[in-house]
Amino acid sequence: MCGIAGYVGQGNEDILRKMTSVIAHRGPDDEGFFIAGNVGLGFRRLSIIDLTGGRQPMFNETKTVAVVFNGEIYNFRDLKNELTRAGHRFSTQSDTEVIVHGYEQWGSEVFARCNGMFAVAVWDGGSNQLILARDRLGKKPLYWGVWQGTLVFGSEPKALLQHPLVKREMDWQSLAQYLTHEYVPTPHSIYAGMRKLPEGCTCTYAPGREPEVTRFWDVKLQVTPVTLREALPRLDTLLSDAVRIRMVSDVPLGVFLSGGIDSSTVAYYAQAASSKPIKTFSIGFAEASFDESSHARRVAKHLGTEHYDQVLRPAQALELVPKISDLCDEPLADASLIPTYLLSKFAKNQVTVALGGDGGDELFLGYQTFQAEYLAQLLRFLPHGVRRHFVSRVPRLRPHSYDYFTFRDKMQRFLQGLGYPDDQRHLVWRGSFPPDRIGALLTDDARERCRGDWISDPTSRLPEPGRIPRWSRLSYWYLKSYLMDDVLVKVDRASMYASLEVRAPILDYRLVEFAFSLPWPLKLHRYHTKFLLKRLMRDRLPVGIVSRRKQGFAVPIGAWLRGELKPLAQDLLSADALRHQGIFQPAVVQRLLSDHLDGRADNRKELWTLMCFQLWWQRWGKE
Repeated sequence: MCGIAGYVGQGNEDILRKMTSVIAHRGPDDEGFFIAGNVGLGFRRLSIIDLTGGRQPMFNETKTVAVVFNGEIYNFRDLKNELTRAGHRFSTQSDTEVIVHGYEQWGSEVFARCNGMFAVAVWDGGSNQLILARDRLGKKPLYWGVWQGTLVFGSEPKALLQHPLVKREMDWQSLAQYLTHEYVPTPHSIYAGMRKLPEGCTCTYAPGREPEVTRFWDVKLQVTPVTLREALPRLDTLLSDAVRIRMVSDVPLGVFLSGGIDSSTVAYYAQAASSKPIKTFSIGFAEASFDESSHARRVAKHLGTEHYDQVLRPAQALELVPKISDLCDEPLADASLIPTYLLSKFAKNQVTVALGGDGGDELFLGYQTFQAEYLAQLLRFLPHGVRRHFVSRVPRLRPHSYDYFTFRDKMQRFLQGLGYPDDQRHLVWRGSFPPDRIGALLTDDARERCRGDWISDPTSRLPEPGRIPRWSRLSYWYLKSYLMDDVLVKVDRASMYASLEVRAPILDYRLVEFAFSLPWPLKLHRYHTKFLLKRLMRDRLPVGIVSRRKQGFAVPIGAWLRGELKPLAQDLLSADALRHQGIFQPAVVQRLLSDHLDGRADNRKELWTLMCFQLWWQRWGKE
């Protein structure tokens, strides 16, 4: 795992070194540079495979092709054998060299042949063009933009911001999208002129021409009739192989284990593929309703892993919160970033690579919002007046605790979502500020600057989206928006800040294609989520693990805001600070804060979203 950065146009070695030095946490083991005329490629390395021979930038024999690469290519040995038969000679055991010779052989088509997670920059000196590429699911980040005829790219925005042509100007529409989603959706970024390369895409740039973004992969939303009996062995085979190929590493490897079905499934297949006990890691909370560590220990004991766990206490979180803007140079209001970083830091003491369980909820309809959607579809037959009566009761529900999503919390958010159109309901359930509430939150000037589309919906690019079954569209939205721009960003930033590589076997693109081909009742069966996966694992995991209710990697922000985090919240969201900033209405924010502190409402999501933005603004939003 590494960090990459570069430019085509104006630049020099000093600029390139600054760009890579700010992402040194992504690659503390080595650095490398390539500068030729108006082109510069920079690289920071975290050594995983071919520890001595995998230095970058990497070149072909004639030095006409140069590559910097962040990620892993899991099928690199198969590709290497194919390229060797075609006459290419390899001088290393690194997966990076497969990209070099693969580009020589197939051009940009090489990326569609790679099974992995990657962000790549290829400089083709023969055709005088740069090719950027990002993996199918967007596991690895890649930011880019063109300023005054110079293309600048990097693994994180902070790398691009080191280039003198790139200014710290906020994109106002992205601010509104952040407030709605709790993250900035691809291809946008919080910085004006800076973009994220979409997943499964390449960007080709030649000086003097417009960049050309081309998609090389997208998941097909075509359901194939299949029975449970037919689907089970296919899922078993795909999971086994996806985990197996991700265990290739020249450094110690372990598994993140929460005690939920996704991470437990990964741990099961990893242990089955290992001749000795694998290392597993979990993190718990002092607050009982948020703590899953006892379930993780049960799974570890059942599978025979070498297990390590640690309890996160509020004091640790309080110490880390101000550093969130260092982890994320775009605002991200996913509070589980905190335990994900501490888990990564904890695991780094033992391993350099960890397998995670991300992707199961998106592929197999595991979120409770899918159950809520199932219920909402049933309620649509009720008269409009009855539904409006339910929605009108939302303000009357007062929090009686700040435990992990109580029934009252779920009911309040469910009823709130019912008052919105179908295509906005899940934004309301998952996000912080519904689109129709953002206007009141912003000052007049900010509201005018934020004009535009505040709802970023990846399904809109699909041909005839209205004819695609609702469950397929919802899965697609979660995969291409919430998973990619929230969950995977959180894991990438948190793990890379700890110089740890995290791999996601469930997001092997073959598994993704298989899951999307399944009839939805094999995933959400009579209100039961992850039906197929649970059926596969029910006799392989301890009793009760498969049937446990869904619990995300949440943190007790609601309670902390009334305790240890209260002074920080009051400071970041003070009326004086907001008036000086000129973005948010002080009276609206103060009401959100006072209602939460006095117990009249649970505004944890709204307040945390605003606090994360304020932390970003203080660190990155101003010159």
